Amino acid sequence: MRRLGVALLVFAAACSSGNGKASHDAVPSTTSAVPDGATRTIKVDGRERTYLVHRPSTIDPDDGTSLVVVLHGGFGSAAEARQSYGWDAKADAEHFVVAYPNGIDKAWNAGTCCGRPQIDGVDDVKFLGAMIDEVVKTETVVPDHVYATGISNGGMMAYRLACELPGKVAAIGPVAASMTVPCENPVPRPTGVLHIHGLDDQHVPYAGGVGTKGVAKDSRPSIPSVIERWRVIDGCTGTPASATSGAVTTVTSASCAAGTIVELVTVAGAGHQWPGSAPPNAVARRLLDLDEPSTALDATAVLWDFFSRQPQ
Repeated sequence: MRRLGVALLVFAAACSSGNGKASHDAVPSTTSAVPDGATRTIKVDGRERTYLVHRPSTIDPDDGTSLVVVLHGGFGSAAEARQSYGWDAKADAEHFVVAYPNGIDKAWNAGTCCGRPQIDGVDDVKFLGAMIDEVVKTETVVPDHVYATGISNGGMMAYRLACELPGKVAAIGPVAASMTVPCENPVPRPTGVLHIHGLDDQHVPYAGGVGTKGVAKDSRPSIPSVIERWRVIDGCTGTPASATSGAVTTVTSASCAAGTIVELVTVAGAGHQWPGSAPPNAVARRLLDLDEPSTALDATAVLWDFFSRQPQ
């Protein structure tokens, strides 16, 4: 079941899940009354939206901390993202909070993708902004220490969040995604970007266009063009530095506004996947034509290292 959850996360649309339930009106000003991992509810545009939170018990309730928002991929859910990518374990080791929001009908409205949220014009930016504000308050998160990551449709949503709520997150880490909004004027604050992509991804092709795999058939910009757009947004100058280790190539633009960093990590031979995650089971792999996660790097560890290096 765990591996099937991993499998379902790799397409391009999103969902909901959870155990207990804490309503938005009943969320306390401290964290002690909300069980770890309980489903929390917040009403946005008349619709109840849900999310999960993991706060390591080692964090003092009065201490300010960081927050990582993990956005599930298409056909995924908050619970599956929590189970699949190792963010709880990383949070326990590094002492930060993780929030796992649920999309509507297993999808996010990230621009030109995906599913019913995109068709119906669901305001997922508004939902995520409200959720972040709530978690910042209830979990004593330092507002400048909020980061967002996600895979596929979830990674696209991370881009949209950075474009349309600039300053809400200090950095984003899209995985196996592209940017499906124009992102014309994201001010007032630069946002760090670390993009991780398999060069053999056929759902979200590195060179752009329409993927030969997957459900969504909208055309997406190439990953190099997205990174170049963010170099312009963040005012990066000079020639990016490139380094290759085995299958992994990292291109870093460090001379950017306010000390931000724009970085692209590519993985040769890798498809549409979260590097370092558990592989899908054989049945799911065959039925859904899934790609094996690369073992060339641990994307969760790489992303947290990047987030923790952002200017404070």
